Amino acid sequence: MMKVKTILQSNFMYLIGAFIGAILGFLYWKYVGCISGTCSITSSPVNSSLYFALMGSLLFGSFKKEKKHVK
Repeated sequence: MMKVKTILQSNFMYLIGAFIGAILGFLYWKYVGCISGTCSITSSPVNSSLYFALMGSLLFGSFKKEKKHVK
């Protein structure tokens, strides 16, 4: 069973990306958003924050370095 510290260390880039993405998603909703309310992502701060958190996690996760296994 993995310890919490190990899990956090191995997924650090994903967590940072999700955090930054959620903040940017909220700011996008606040300052740009969707006035009419018909936009499914940007009409709600929760939807916008979750969507941007997912996108940030995927983006930052692509920069994660893989460990090389030496035989």
